[in-house]
Amino acid sequence: MPLIDTLARMEAVAAGRAQPRCTVRHRHLSQRPLVLVPLTTAGEAGAPLGALVGTDREKPALLAVPQPRDRDLRFAFLAELAEEVLPYLDGFADAVGWEERKETDPETGKKVPVQVELCADAPQVIVPSGGGVEYVRLLGRSMRFRRTAEQEPDAPHPAPPHVPLLGRWLTHLGERSRVPGSALLLSMTDLLTRHWASGQSALEDQHLGALLAWIDPPPGRTGQEAAAYAESARGADGQLRCPPAGPATDPAFDNRLLAPATARYDAGLPGAEEALRTLLESQLRPAWDAVWHGIDLLRELPEGARVADRWKRDRWSYTAHRDRVRAGEPPQPRRDDAVTAAQKLAARESAQAQLDAQEALDDPLVMAGRRLAGEAFSGTVTAVEMAFSEGRRPMPRPLVTVRTDDRPQLSAGVRLHRPLPDGRTQTAEFVAFEEGDQGAPVVRLTGGMGRGKTPEPGSVPEPPDPVCWTLFEHSPRGGPELPDPEDTPWTHGGPPPAPGAPHDAPDPVTTEDFL
Repeated sequence: MPLIDTLARMEAVAAGRAQPRCTVRHRHLSQRPLVLVPLTTAGEAGAPLGALVGTDREKPALLAVPQPRDRDLRFAFLAELAEEVLPYLDGFADAVGWEERKETDPETGKKVPVQVELCADAPQVIVPSGGGVEYVRLLGRSMRFRRTAEQEPDAPHPAPPHVPLLGRWLTHLGERSRVPGSALLLSMTDLLTRHWASGQSALEDQHLGALLAWIDPPPGRTGQEAAAYAESARGADGQLRCPPAGPATDPAFDNRLLAPATARYDAGLPGAEEALRTLLESQLRPAWDAVWHGIDLLRELPEGARVADRWKRDRWSYTAHRDRVRAGEPPQPRRDDAVTAAQKLAARESAQAQLDAQEALDDPLVMAGRRLAGEAFSGTVTAVEMAFSEGRRPMPRPLVTVRTDDRPQLSAGVRLHRPLPDGRTQTAEFVAFEEGDQGAPVVRLTGGMGRGKTPEPGSVPEPPDPVCWTLFEHSPRGGPELPDPEDTPWTHGGPPPAPGAPHDAPDPVTTEDFL
């Protein structure tokens, strides 16, 4: 854990409430998100128990499975979920604009600009905790391979056509959630812990009620007292007053209330199904209200300057998946081939480095953590000495002395980066400390001054201008290009199998297999 995060948690304990880790909001927050609060059956992760879903905080749709062991009821739940979620996901597909991007010309192999469609907006699904994100991925995996009556007329339990379609969308949202900075599928606990530091452990932060108790405690209570109440307070009936919906349920609820209610439903007693739906709603509604409370808190923060750029990449991702669905492509495979897996890993590593840099540039509080770690330093310019590079065409290389109280991890030749007001990044390199003074590093500017023999106006800081130099790049580049899947070497599994061939086909039997 970074030192500044540890300090923030200690201050939260001393103050009795969570402390801000950011001054801006670092994730896009849709004006009309879809909130999904799922419940799963204890001991069987793939068996849904119920869900609250919708975009209206006052009128959510309640979906319930009275008997999770009944496959027909479970499939009916998935069909109802598709009817609720698919219209929202499809509602952004036709409002498009045109964007220019560079693509490879198949004839020349060069990058050429082309006009392509880009959806003007994209859906955003918010679940209570990280367990909800994993549950969405699990639902997607269980739904996208379901066979419909059109595909297999003789199938004993054919799925409605929209069920596998929702599975493909949920799988896409789940995969996209693994890209750092993505906002198509968000966990409210992750959102809140990114922006506030509570006085409890990271594991305890996964309880949404306890986390909100630290961030916004009720009058007359400290965050610790309110969190303890949210975690463990029970009523006279022995049930939690703030059920977590994590998406697993509380064992006391399962044993004392859910099991008898399910038994009454199995016995066919009148009103048993409605009573069970009311029971499930009592477990889902607190988490539903907590998610919307978290959304209200996040809306109070101004959006970071570079959040829109990351949301645009989410829109590209949504548009690309929309095109794959409309083109009739098959669902995502169970396992990626070697090249696709490597591409995803490289993309996520690059996105993480870019996210870390952008959050620091957008937020002085985040930058303070990088400065404390020695990855950046801030100060004022005390002197500027004009110098030039050697060679046939000397270029300006001014030496800038900065007075700072930070202790960056500098050594001769280390590359430095500074954001300019026009959005560009100026590069420099560390030369030395002025006369051995550790608080006055001297840097040599190497870029961001134009191509002329004289630096452009405003490109060279002057005393006493404030400056902030970072040791990390502001736009990290990706790794080397990977081969096409057809050129995958045998050391990495070889080329992918032909369409229709099983992925794990056994070796053919030969005469050497018999004694």
